[in-house]
Amino acid sequence: MVQAIGIDIGGTGIKGAVIDTDTGELLTQRVKRPTPEGGEPDAIVRTVTEILAEFGPQADASAPIGVCFPAVVRNGRTMSAANVSKKWIGLAAEQLFERSLGRDITFVNDADAAGYAETLFGAAKDVDGLVLMTTLGTGIGSAIIYRNLLVPNAELGHIDIGSRHDFETYASNAVREKKELSWKRWASLLEVYYSTLERLFSPDLFIVGGGVSKHADEFLPLLNLETPIVAAALRNNAGILGAAVLASQGSTDELRRATDATAPAPR
Repeated sequence: MVQAIGIDIGGTGIKGAVIDTDTGELLTQRVKRPTPEGGEPDAIVRTVTEILAEFGPQADASAPIGVCFPAVVRNGRTMSAANVSKKWIGLAAEQLFERSLGRDITFVNDADAAGYAETLFGAAKDVDGLVLMTTLGTGIGSAIIYRNLLVPNAELGHIDIGSRHDFETYASNAVREKKELSWKRWASLLEVYYSTLERLFSPDLFIVGGGVSKHADEFLPLLNLETPIVAAALRNNAGILGAAVLASQGSTDELRRATDATAPAPR
C-alpha cells in the first residue's frame, strides 16, 4: 500500500483525506473546511495546516502531499485565480506550501487532478478516445483526457458562448444555487455549454464531477446531446484522489513539461 495525502482547494471549501494510491481508497474520513473569505494565500495555507492536523497518527509523516487548486498551474506557480484572491496570480504556490508545511508538495490544477483520478479509478478508466471531464462547483473546471493521457490546464469553463463572456459565470452550480434555478432551467444552460464543447472537440465521453454530481439524475437526463454524458464515478473525491496519486509518483515532471508548453499567459 502506498499512502499519500490529497488536498482539494476550491472557491468555497477545502477538503482532504489520506489515500491508498494503489486502490483509490480513502484511509481516513474526508475532512472539510470552508475556504477563508477572500481566498488569500496565507489564510488558505493555515486552513490546509488545520486539515493535516486532523489526520493525526493515521497519516504517515513521510506521506507525500498533493494539492489541487482552481488555477492554471505552471511549474508549481499559479498563473490564474478562479474564485479566490488575485494574489495567487503569478505566485510560487508550491514553494509557499513547502515552506509553510516543511514538506515536499505536488501542486496541480484541480480539474486536472479530478480527471486524472477518473482515468485511473473512475468513469474514464479504459475509455479509448477523447474524454472531457468537467467539474461543476463554484466555477466550471475542465480536463481533457485522450487515450488516458492528460492535456493540462484546459480552462474550458472560461470560454465565451455568444454574448456570454466567461460562461462559468452563467452556468456553474454556484450560479444555480444563488439564482435558485430549477434543474430544468439550469440544464438548458448546461446544454448550451456542452453542445459548444461537442462542436469544438467531438469528444467520445463527457464526465460531470463536483458536489452536484450526486444529483446527476436530476439534470443529466434533461440534456439533449450527441455525446454520452455521465456523472463522475468518484463524485466529489476525485480531486483529492488525483492530487494524492500525482504526489505519490514522486514528481510531476511530465505534467510540468506539458504545462510549460501549453499554459496561457496570466489573466
